[in-house]
Amino acid sequence: MSSINTNASAMNALATLRGINSSLEQTQGRISTGLKVESGKDNAAYFQISETMKGDSSVYSSINEGLTLTKNSVSTARLGAETINGLAQQFLDKVAFAQGATGGQTEVENDLNELVKQMETTLSQSTFNGDDMLGAGAYSGGDVTAGSVAAATGILTAATQTDTDVGVARNVVTGISRAGTYSTTDISVGTHDIGKLVQDFKTLATGFATNAEAATGEAFLAGALASTEGVVGNVTDIATKLGQSEKSIENQQTFLTAVVDSIDAGVGSMIDANMEEEAARLQALQVQQQLATQSLSIANQAPQNILSLFR
Repeated sequence: MSSINTNASAMNALATLRGINSSLEQTQGRISTGLKVESGKDNAAYFQISETMKGDSSVYSSINEGLTLTKNSVSTARLGAETINGLAQQFLDKVAFAQGATGGQTEVENDLNELVKQMETTLSQSTFNGDDMLGAGAYSGGDVTAGSVAAATGILTAATQTDTDVGVARNVVTGISRAGTYSTTDISVGTHDIGKLVQDFKTLATGFATNAEAATGEAFLAGALASTEGVVGNVTDIATKLGQSEKSIENQQTFLTAVVDSIDAGVGSMIDANMEEEAARLQALQVQQQLATQSLSIANQAPQNILSLFR
């Protein structure tokens, strides 16, 4: 039945065109944003999960950035310790050379004092962002009490330190529960008393020539060599520990980076649009839009056909 009041065909064609236009608008939105879930309206479950995971990712990234500061502090201390260790090896070489020398002990002492000055300079520069891991502040602040060397035997009584610095401590998040609580692990890098060891080198260098040229010089030189070897070993141990600490932090950062990447990939799989599919869908919808428009145009011509019945 044909009616001039109701055009059912046009209404159906219009409804079809509206649906196609809505789908086309949605597809164009996905292409422009790259997202298939942009709000809770698109997919409430995916939107909620993805927003929570984005928060987790942001927390891990912030922690990773904070660890970079700690790593830089440890790295600076390690470089300082390694530099002092190199100077300590030179100090040991000078003391070893003096064992068989028949003269020149004054020159050896001058060389030892110069090496100590270089150690002091390196120590003072081995801080980062206020973090002092080698005891530079204690050394320059007079908190290190000098030891002594027995003139007859070369045996060193080590320096002592009165401060109680604990170095650097950081909390590292290792897990986040869905309830919003955080599981933390402490990463602590204590102060390594290289300041005391530099003081020991200074003590060994002071009066070296006088003690070496005394009647007990041979015993002094033998004892001084053994004492120096012990101090050098301590410096090497500190440089090694700082290297291990730095590597531990790097491993933690690598893990956090992998976690962030995994979270971001998971979020992407839920909310990112498949651009190949969206491109194909866009072309199909554009064709459907053209056909629906033509169908609506044909349906709108139906009332005109009724007029021909009265001619």
